[in-house]
Amino acid sequence: MENRKNIFFTNVSLIFHLNDTVYRLLKIMESGVQLKQRENDMTVLPGVWHYIESRDHRLMRRVNRWSAPIWFRMWMLAATRGGDGWLWIAISLILLLMGDGNRFRAVASGTTAVAVGIFLFLWLKRFAGRRRPCHIEPHCWATLLPPDRFSFPSGHTITAFAMAVSISCFYPTLSPVLLFLAFSIGVSRIILGMHFLSDVLAGIAIGSCLGYYSARIFG
Repeated sequence: MENRKNIFFTNVSLIFHLNDTVYRLLKIMESGVQLKQRENDMTVLPGVWHYIESRDHRLMRRVNRWSAPIWFRMWMLAATRGGDGWLWIAISLILLLMGDGNRFRAVASGTTAVAVGIFLFLWLKRFAGRRRPCHIEPHCWATLLPPDRFSFPSGHTITAFAMAVSISCFYPTLSPVLLFLAFSIGVSRIILGMHFLSDVLAGIAIGSCLGYYSARIFG
């Protein structure tokens, strides 16, 4: 009887020991899978960024070497100058003078979205530290001087879409004109060698979100 008890407790001990060993092995395998996943992420992300950069630089070379017609140059120069702020100030004043009961909320919403956008893109530019296209390869006809050294994201595009989307939420009939102006500003930043395509696409996304949520707050 005593021997049977000893054999029983020995078997139970072996079972617990085996379970503990299996558990440890599973944890080691899980850690290995997680480590492999992190390694894959670390290799995938640079690959994605390299793909974006290569496409950006390919477009940059085409744009910087394209001798655009005079009418297109004038359009792009006017758009980018309007994106300095004068265009949106003029639109805000017209709304305040001629708009309906929504004019104050619309202008306040757009101004708030632009203010947040300026703070955000100033921080993102310093964080990303991306060089502008005009600092990498000279433009064949544009002679504009950039406002700062950094490219990502496009501040002009952020403020343009922040204001355009915000006001459009209050005045939907104006949205085609406002969005056309905003897109013109974004395209001008690429054509004039101030920004890469991905800078402008990021600016569209950020500015649109800021404009939409600001309109919801004030609406």
